[in-house]
Amino acid sequence: MGFFDLAKQRYSVRAYKPDAVEDEKLKQVLSAGALAPTACNLQPFRLVVVRTREHLDALKKLYSAPFFVQAPVVIGVYADLGTAWVRRDGKSYADVDAAIVMDHIILAATELGLGTCWIGAFDAQAARDLAGLGAGWEPVAFTPLGYPASGQPAKRRKPLEELVTYL
Repeated sequence: MGFFDLAKQRYSVRAYKPDAVEDEKLKQVLSAGALAPTACNLQPFRLVVVRTREHLDALKKLYSAPFFVQAPVVIGVYADLGTAWVRRDGKSYADVDAAIVMDHIILAATELGLGTCWIGAFDAQAARDLAGLGAGWEPVAFTPLGYPASGQPAKRRKPLEELVTYL
């Protein structure tokens, strides 16, 4: 599938089949995340793969929407605040780098027929407790990963004229 078709096909899945995600597909999705560009190529992130059944209670503390634990896998992207590139004015690119990683993950998943839903409204302390990475690791985003239980809903987007400014 070409990139523009892929971008059109991606959507936030909120209902998952219980079917397992094949190890090879999971590896491809994770590899796509690892290929994401990061500032100065510092790669200040860690991907945390959580098998839903084994960590159901911890995941429910992290994010309470029922669909979050329907998928067989949840992936978290954590940023290493201590090694991320920092712009001269003090802006850390840790979150930006982690967001690019998550974007690669969700697009790769779509290419493989898997569903995802970018989750940012999670309990950060529950996410820290789940991963146990220690100080300096900031949870940035999570996604369930699995096979969609239903088809893609209609996508609503603002017109390009509302989103672009030409100078």
